[in-house]
Amino acid sequence: MGNQLHMRDAQLEDLAEIVRIYNSTIAGRMVTADTEPVSTASRERWFHEHSADFRPLWVLENENGICGWLSFQSFYGRPAYNATAEVSIYVDETYRGQGIGRYLMEQALEASPKLGIKSLLGFIFGHNEPSLQLFRKFGFTNWAHLPGVAELDGVERDLIILGKRVG
Repeated sequence: MGNQLHMRDAQLEDLAEIVRIYNSTIAGRMVTADTEPVSTASRERWFHEHSADFRPLWVLENENGICGWLSFQSFYGRPAYNATAEVSIYVDETYRGQGIGRYLMEQALEASPKLGIKSLLGFIFGHNEPSLQLFRKFGFTNWAHLPGVAELDGVERDLIILGKRVG
């Protein structure tokens, strides 16, 4: 994984790199429901929905630059759900399988109580075994199974919502 890892709040100038890493997952049809690459401009509103003290967006850097990122998103957008957040973890393809996802998950779980999060969710395609395994390794369990709700290249895919009480 490399010894020189540094995590920090993302800055607007990081958005192009965040989007590059996100877009690198689209072709595999395992991580995101987007089927075409997104533009940096189209993600600016999403970027600004994050805040360091409520719903952070973090980048993880090594000596070569950003190697992964993590975001907390509000669930359902209503105040009664403020203690519930969705966590998303994305790792640059060069660094996949090197413990970056595990490290980011550890940071998310550690930070959740300080952010007022009591329930953490992961929205994962049913065929995305690596992500399902990562979340389950940290004690997430199946909270919902939505069969066939996504269609990727003509194939209906399940969405699994994994959850964990963290506070």
